[in-house]
Amino acid sequence: MQTEVTIQNIQAVAKEIWSQYHHYKVWAFHAAMGSGKTTFIHALCDVLGVTDAVGSPTFSIINQYRMADGQTLYHLDLYRINDDEEAVQAGVEEVLYSGDYCMVEWPDKIPGLLPDDALQLQIEPLNDSTRRITITIPE
Repeated sequence: MQTEVTIQNIQAVAKEIWSQYHHYKVWAFHAAMGSGKTTFIHALCDVLGVTDAVGSPTFSIINQYRMADGQTLYHLDLYRINDDEEAVQAGVEEVLYSGDYCMVEWPDKIPGLLPDDALQLQIEPLNDSTRRITITIPE
């Protein structure tokens, strides 16, 4: 699946993507710095009724949110992680295999830990206000 997203339609796009792919527990967001990974995850959290303050866990590595239905959603920013070992020490592996929802920024930092059944989302800037999201379903 491929779709374009802007600030004007981000909530609708997040809602549509969630409705189609919510059965995947781990979502891996691939994109360059500043491409909108955190912004899109924030929109997903809004759609899911998260009332906690949603922000990038760049320094904390993992943020935990409560969805409106009571389920847990983890937001991971692995930019500062150097390897799988460091990720394990930070609790990343435990969270990824917890059975809870996980939204993962910079998944390429942990190639040996990311579950094989993670949904892959590529975000590509088309211009200053538009992004293309390409979703790849795991085989």
